[in-house]
Amino acid sequence: MADSRQQGSRPQGTARKRSKKKKGGNKLIRNVIIGVEAVVLIAVIVILIFVFRATGDKTGVQKYDLDPDKIVINVQEDDPTVLETRKGYTTLALFGVDARNGTLEKGTRTDTIIICSIDNETGETRLCSVYRDTLLNIGDSYTKCNAAYAYGGPEKAINMLNQNLDLYITQFITVGFDGVMKTVDAVGGVDINIEQNEIKYLNDYQRSMYSTETTPYITEDFIPVTDTGLQTLNGWQALAYCRIRYTAGNDFKRTERQRNVLSQIVLKSKSMDPVKVTKICNDVFPLLATNMDLKDDIIPMASEVGKYEIVASAGFPFDDKITTGLLGPKGDCVIPVDLESNVQELHEFLYPTIEYTPSETVINTSNAIKAEAAKYGK
Repeated sequence: MADSRQQGSRPQGTARKRSKKKKGGNKLIRNVIIGVEAVVLIAVIVILIFVFRATGDKTGVQKYDLDPDKIVINVQEDDPTVLETRKGYTTLALFGVDARNGTLEKGTRTDTIIICSIDNETGETRLCSVYRDTLLNIGDSYTKCNAAYAYGGPEKAINMLNQNLDLYITQFITVGFDGVMKTVDAVGGVDINIEQNEIKYLNDYQRSMYSTETTPYITEDFIPVTDTGLQTLNGWQALAYCRIRYTAGNDFKRTERQRNVLSQIVLKSKSMDPVKVTKICNDVFPLLATNMDLKDDIIPMASEVGKYEIVASAGFPFDDKITTGLLGPKGDCVIPVDLESNVQELHEFLYPTIEYTPSETVINTSNAIKAEAAKYGK
């Protein structure tokens, strides 16, 4: 292994079955700018599987090769918890960037960071969004975590997640605004129940996006949503719907909207016919970037796609372990109140069958974040 990997001296526990803890009621977090959060990982994976199988990987997807020796892992790879986690779960990172011209490399911050955990035996899938303004160590400084992708692309962003959260991620998918909208359109739109207090903001976001959109495929103005009730949203409308954060419920309600859109895309993706597969191939895949391999990664998942089911979603830091504040030149940040306990809960959420003990790296990082926040009276 490369010397860049940090080795924690505290051993992690062996795997054992445990019951899920009951959490208290959700607390609404105000004044937290999370970002678009509209990108839908499982849907993209499902579509990847179908398209790759149908086209032989001739999709135009931007393929990246990451050097495994440069991926940070906090503890040794033969640690029992690492081995048990990798055997029992597939963990992926999804990065959503505000890139509207197909450029998905470094240079743009990630509006969306989603960790996806798939139980390899049951297909149960859990999604956790890492708030983009979360104060974390990005390798050379403590700042908003969405800066990692801008400074070092997917490799630095993956390392940020692994180092701060004791994760073992080596695979990713990146998508921009275009990819989200085109995915929704390619599956025929999503059926969403629109409430009266959402209409104004949904249309405002559409206008805002259209006024700054320069992507060549745009051929017509947005279509305003005028009625309440169940209706099919197109790509523009669905993306705008997922961005709403000003109604009652704030960011918690926005997360619910994202889950609604996600569930709809997954449902429709599973029943796609060859015509829709071809459309997605032509329209969506030039707008994605991934290091997943067709033969080794995608095809093995294909036989299991029917059992995938999204059983839970959450946001990190967790609602009872979070605060916000202005940290001088870093700007308004989301501060994990005790990173160590947040990471403990994250592992309980992502890997409910694995007993976990935070590494020395996470403990040290937790203390460093407290010290950093204290500089600004937080």
